[in-house]
Amino acid sequence: MGANLVNLNVNPCKMCMPMGAVSAFYGLKGCMTILHGSQGCATYIRRHMATHYNEPVDVASSSLTEEGTVFGGETNLIRGIENLISLYSPEIIGVATTCLAETIGEDVGAIIRKFYDAHPDAKVKIINASSAGYAGTQYEGFFRVLRAVVEQTPMDTNPSQSVNIIAPMLSPADFRQLKKLLESMGLSYILLPDLSENLDGIHEKHYKRIKSGGTPLGEIARMAGAKYTIELSRFISEDDSPAQYLNEQFGVPFERLAMPAGIRDTDALIEKLVELGGRKTPELMRERGRYIDAMIDSHKYCALGRAAVFGEPDFVYSVIRLCCENGVIPVLAATGSVCPALRPALEEEIRKCADRQLVEKTVILDDCDFDMIESVSRELGVNVMIGSSDGRRAAHRLGVDLVRCAFPIHDRVGGQRVRMIGYGGSLNLLDQIANILLGNQEERFRGEIYDSFFETARHTGQAKKPEGTLQTIAQRTASHPCYTCGGGKYARMHLPVAPKCNIQCNYCVRKYDCPNESRPGVTTQVLTPEEALEKYKLVKKQVENLTVIGIAGPGDALANFEQTRDTLRLIREYDPDVTFCLSTNGLMLPLYAQELVDLGVSHVTVTINAVDVEIGAKIYKYVDYMGTRYTGVAAASILLGNQLAGLRYLTEHGIICKVNTVVLRGINEEHIEEVIKKVRDLGAYISNIMQMIPVAGSAFENMELVSNREISEIRNKCSVDLKQMYHCRQCRADAIGTLDNDVSIEFRGGCGTGEEQAALPVKKYAVASKSGMLVDQHFGHADTFYIYESDGTTARFVEKRQVNHYCTGKEDCLDDKQSKMDLILSTVADCSGVLALRIGNAPLEKLESKGIKAVTTYDRIENAVKQAASQ
Repeated sequence: MGANLVNLNVNPCKMCMPMGAVSAFYGLKGCMTILHGSQGCATYIRRHMATHYNEPVDVASSSLTEEGTVFGGETNLIRGIENLISLYSPEIIGVATTCLAETIGEDVGAIIRKFYDAHPDAKVKIINASSAGYAGTQYEGFFRVLRAVVEQTPMDTNPSQSVNIIAPMLSPADFRQLKKLLESMGLSYILLPDLSENLDGIHEKHYKRIKSGGTPLGEIARMAGAKYTIELSRFISEDDSPAQYLNEQFGVPFERLAMPAGIRDTDALIEKLVELGGRKTPELMRERGRYIDAMIDSHKYCALGRAAVFGEPDFVYSVIRLCCENGVIPVLAATGSVCPALRPALEEEIRKCADRQLVEKTVILDDCDFDMIESVSRELGVNVMIGSSDGRRAAHRLGVDLVRCAFPIHDRVGGQRVRMIGYGGSLNLLDQIANILLGNQEERFRGEIYDSFFETARHTGQAKKPEGTLQTIAQRTASHPCYTCGGGKYARMHLPVAPKCNIQCNYCVRKYDCPNESRPGVTTQVLTPEEALEKYKLVKKQVENLTVIGIAGPGDALANFEQTRDTLRLIREYDPDVTFCLSTNGLMLPLYAQELVDLGVSHVTVTINAVDVEIGAKIYKYVDYMGTRYTGVAAASILLGNQLAGLRYLTEHGIICKVNTVVLRGINEEHIEEVIKKVRDLGAYISNIMQMIPVAGSAFENMELVSNREISEIRNKCSVDLKQMYHCRQCRADAIGTLDNDVSIEFRGGCGTGEEQAALPVKKYAVASKSGMLVDQHFGHADTFYIYESDGTTARFVEKRQVNHYCTGKEDCLDDKQSKMDLILSTVADCSGVLALRIGNAPLEKLESKGIKAVTTYDRIENAVKQAASQ
């Protein structure tokens, strides 16, 4: 369940094809529909249609079981038809297949013939349509049924003066508007289908199982003798086109027009109807004039619009053209259907519209989902979305309003009464768009200006600085060493005020009282907020380039939020100009994100190792959340959901976010590109892909490490999507100074006087060790070296190198044919010394020839490294 919640991906019009099929059948008079497939599919369709139309929707099902799916569902379908006749006495039964029946190639036509053979007195007309749920969208399903209806209805070819109007999936209100238009123009017409009453009925004392509206079968039969067909669709295929069939079989001429939305496409329909014998009424012309007046009234607000339009191809095409003629720039046009014709139909239209307002980039997408729509919308600066209510989650995350005017609308009432065609419907849609843009100007833009320049900050008691709100990200990150290439000239100070952690990573052991080890989570002591303030005052006097205060443990900053909050408040009162930064696993971000904003935290690092909960379950032993301990996929799901929600909230509120990812061989190294793309879409500024530091006692202490070369390759791949950090030192929880010069030892309790002390140069040492604790392995036997840095006073672990994988990334990397000794020498080539239990004469000479000092000893690694460095 957690994975589904996190990775939910809904295509904007990929409601299954049977959804459109059922909708079309509902536009026939006296029709009942049966789905030849699973009961679950019928339930799904009933729920979606009922919540959109707020009407009871009866859909029967042949309820195929496993046996029926494998051996055929003929018996189920015949029994289902018999039940429909017995319960409803319909004039028509529509049979729509689903993916279950389609997968086994069920011959529904033959089954229907068997039904008639067994029931010779049956008067009902049965029409079947292939509507496999996996083969298309509701758009194709709707027209496929209309085509099946005209193909399977016995036709009356006697000529008439009627005009066939074949309509797409409009709202009942739009169907009523279309009928009103045709009747006002004095035309004899046949409308297929007619949803005006069946899915938006009146209140009646007694419930009718079959609604009285819809197009009668007798009217459909007369379509073959009509003088003309107008099909309101630009993109439906010829194979699914009823107009194409009527032309090929009965010679009825036809023309395809766009849905009549906006001034141009409504005019085009009116002119065609006049050509066919209709007349323009004064009321129709007044309605047109009223719409033009509304266009003039709203143009100054529409110019602010940067719209994302999504839905079925005909809907997208018509709304895009309405936007363009009103000055709204449709920067994104998107459909879930496979519709390659959409781009050439709209490209020039959108480009001309965008050029008028100097908008450089616009995008047209087909066969896309909401993840893509949301990502592109964020990139393009969309400020209004137009489509169905399935886009509401994306709109919420983007912080924009959604105009709901397409099927389905689940989160509002009145989906059946939405109008968007004709002059009146176009005016209604235009008003909604203009009012959203006007509201943005009045509420958001002016509100942001007020907040930026005049609102008093909650906790500092000082007015916000106008210049701070106008800084670019480059300016805001310039004084933070972790966000600038190479670390820069500025120093940071980590305050270890947060000892507790609420998750257990399999690569972590929370032992933080080590004075000589350098890795995240290590400190010599934990400070109270008051002690942290005093230490900051001391360090600030001696480290003049100190610009950043960070809280990075030794546990999690938000698992100890009271201490974290009090520390930040105390220091802000002392130094209003300091930059605040903290690191977190993200579990509690949704709870505390707004408080971080209020406290003036400007930079946050979130460690996200996976965006797949199955992978996450392998990384985290447990998660403690709201008083309950979770394990496995449940733990990973809770953590991931909170990480992503928190990251999005922070970035949307102006916090600059870095995402740390630890590379774990055999678990997530192939998954990291997906992680980076996801956090990029959520607004992360930079990514830090790190090597795991093996810690004795952790579940992963013996895990084979990913080499530096492999990490470099991962970073290079990911740099296409997101800026990469190459200079991380994986600092202690009490680190002080620049990234290249940690002077924290000079300020540790019991480890210095607080005065500047002379130090030996920092050098790098390679240690041959089996245990990771002792120098206890022969140099020539080593497959792994522990790399440390030391100035003779302290020893800092840097990384773990595996001989058969290590490479510096330069052109002189060794190939697989070279000897193991050459590989070992290459592995330690950048070190000043090598420590091993034993070293043979030949390798000793080679090491000395390269200027590498060899030391043989048996001792704890930290002691041996410090001793070697001090010599």
